[in-house]
Amino acid sequence: MAKEKPLILVCNDDGITAPGIRTLVEVMNELGEVVVVAPDGPQSGMGHAITIDGILRCDPIHITEGPQKEYSCSGTPVDCVKLAVNVVLDRKPDLVVSGINHGSNSSINVIYSGTMSAAVEGSLEGIPSIGFSLCDFSWEANFSEAKPFIKTLARKVLQEGLPHGICLNVNIPKHTGQPYKGIKICRQARANWEEEFDSRKDPRKRNYYWLTGTFKNYDGGEDTDEWALENYYISVVPINSDFTAHELSQTLNAWKL
Repeated sequence: MAKEKPLILVCNDDGITAPGIRTLVEVMNELGEVVVVAPDGPQSGMGHAITIDGILRCDPIHITEGPQKEYSCSGTPVDCVKLAVNVVLDRKPDLVVSGINHGSNSSINVIYSGTMSAAVEGSLEGIPSIGFSLCDFSWEANFSEAKPFIKTLARKVLQEGLPHGICLNVNIPKHTGQPYKGIKICRQARANWEEEFDSRKDPRKRNYYWLTGTFKNYDGGEDTDEWALENYYISVVPINSDFTAHELSQTLNAWKL
């Protein structure tokens, strides 16, 4: 009897028609049976949001040729994973891949990322999961040079698995025309956004605001994702869903609360 192909769930936060997810679907079709459940429109910056006060729709759709099955979801990236696992699929996926995001999700950006939240949700379901991002916001970004690395990482995770509750955050430098130097296993850089709100007035003279800001990397380490990306390496950071600061527990116990 032929061995069953790995079942791979593909999601993103840029929407089901985004070039990044179309590239990811193409690569995953070389590794297994692919089912796409992705938002029907952009959901960037949604983090781990879920829909609790509204209905969810998840409809079959045809975007590109290929053996994959595809569903367009009205909800967030995390909604997509939850619906896929509990409603759409007839068996548990062997792998969840999210992306390829248009833009970086390195360092502190992982907190806000819908792309990475889909991968985290997969890991919470006990499914090996990877989030992929390309540091290029352009809709015409060049994803082609990243494809061999994405395939290698996905295949390795299928073979080796990942611990429950841990996923991989993979960021790929913007393509400059030169071959990537390779893959670096990194830690998340200590960085933050210095935020500003651009205040404007609408035609009725009411105030409204656009969020903007500047990304600040405070970390000089050469083992971080930011260092890897600046030096044209693909960064891989293992992400843990356990937010507990274990190193502080002893200090807090000494407070004798």
